[in-house]
Amino acid sequence: MAKELAEKAKEAFLDDDFDVAVDLYSKAIDLDPNCASFFADRAQANIKILNFTEAVADANKAVELEPTLAKAYLRKGTACMKLEEYSTAKAALEKGASVAPNESKFKKMIDECNLRIAEEEKDLVKQMPSTLPSSSAAAPLATAVDSPPVPSPAAPAKPMFRHEFYQKPEEVVLTIFAKGIPKQNVNVEFGDQILSVVIDVAGEEAYHLQPRLFGKIIPDKCRYEVMSTKVEIRLAKAEIITWASLEYGKGQALLPKPNVGSAVSQRPVYPSSKPAKDWDKLEAEVKKQEKDEKLDGDAAMNKFFSDIYQSADEDMRRAMNKSFAESNGTVLSTNWKEVGTKKVESTPPDGMELKKWEY
Repeated sequence: MAKELAEKAKEAFLDDDFDVAVDLYSKAIDLDPNCASFFADRAQANIKILNFTEAVADANKAVELEPTLAKAYLRKGTACMKLEEYSTAKAALEKGASVAPNESKFKKMIDECNLRIAEEEKDLVKQMPSTLPSSSAAAPLATAVDSPPVPSPAAPAKPMFRHEFYQKPEEVVLTIFAKGIPKQNVNVEFGDQILSVVIDVAGEEAYHLQPRLFGKIIPDKCRYEVMSTKVEIRLAKAEIITWASLEYGKGQALLPKPNVGSAVSQRPVYPSSKPAKDWDKLEAEVKKQEKDEKLDGDAAMNKFFSDIYQSADEDMRRAMNKSFAESNGTVLSTNWKEVGTKKVESTPPDGMELKKWEY
């Protein structure tokens, strides 16, 4: 019966009816959950309907069931490239190439990944953001959680565990409240901007959390720990920005302000028949618009601290960075003589209670 459903799914796929194909492959998987090929083929159908995170999850499961299934690595590489996860895609494609060395698609896609990775590194070198501490970065207080927790849309199984997160300037801490889970039943994988968590539960369907993350992370610096009452995952941020949510596309990040002046002053001049633009005048107009812009709420507060930081001397900046980091975002001082010789203790706002987290 499962094979018959898979054949019908293949026919639907060839007829470009990809949603029906996904549904039929899902029914086949329900009947035979140990068939790696079903997961790999559903991954291909998910790619066609732009469900890339689901495709990565299916490909991971296929590889887990059958490590020598070349098309599973191909599906994972394709989906990760669509998510602009080029390092993760390259790693999957290289494994696939070792399994199927005669398949030319792997080499072509690996070359494309190398090109994209080189472009990203080149763009990263060009960026010169100022290290501005954000006043709205969440501190590890008792109330600093995602409100309300949002179940991951990528999960094919029911969300049986609640999860929430808080963040510091340099990392995001995700907590999954899974009680009494053996360490060997938890599998966590990190990509450039994707997280995959699979928890096997005895007698029930596995728990999946596989979101595309709000910002990029550094996989080698990420880690997780399985405790008696929870699974704690620490995501090292690739950029010092404040995540508006855990998942990609939900809200806007608070970005460091680029150094506009230096970029304009080094602008090359080329011969042209068009009238020359007064870049100094344009820069002055932009700065005036920024100064005159009326903001409110968190945006106004962030601009206020940004202006202080931009006009501060070296000692003031050191004081701001040190006090902000050591107090978990609850204190921001500009007096280096006051904070330079001692540790700055956390001072929660009135009406809030400081809570220490066990790591």
